Amino acid sequence: MTFKEIQELVKMINKSNLTEFKIKDGEFELAIRTNKYEKLKRQQQQSYPAASGQAQQAPIIQMPPVQQPYAPPPPSPSQPAQPKPQPAPEAETPASDKAEGTGNYTEIRSPIVGTFYRSSSPEKPPYIKVGDIVEVGQVVCIVEAMKLFNEIESEISGKIVKVMVEDAQPVEYDQILFLVEPA
Repeated sequence: MTFKEIQELVKMINKSNLTEFKIKDGEFELAIRTNKYEKLKRQQQQSYPAASGQAQQAPIIQMPPVQQPYAPPPPSPSQPAQPKPQPAPEAETPASDKAEGTGNYTEIRSPIVGTFYRSSSPEKPPYIKVGDIVEVGQVVCIVEAMKLFNEIESEISGKIVKVMVEDAQPVEYDQILFLVEPA
């Protein structure tokens, strides 16, 4: 299976109600479990009564997984002088609007949900930075999804104008990663 085929498969599984998916093609094996799998497993454990021999055991308490926030926390009431930083997100709003576009800029978007990394390891320099010229097919970043490090390639040529995501931050499907001034 090619990398693009695996990406498309992950997209389809995320959109479906599947909880677990396995495929084997010769020596190649791929197993994918979604968060829905863990939720279903917890629901089944809670809905089926324990066997009579287990009734005397102490109950098992399961805590839901801690999820990282995807948005910054709301401003605290003790900081009334925060309206000034708010125009920056408003400037990014047209960039996220598909119908409007981004003026003279083209977007590189995340093809999958995961964690964004600008370089292949903390010791190495970022794949690209603001001001760099990118070509079609050039690796611009990595998005880690389900313990797989997916190299994201540019589908356009041009100059990097802005990096829209901080390193090691979670990204959503189709989220804007970079703004590019087309060549």
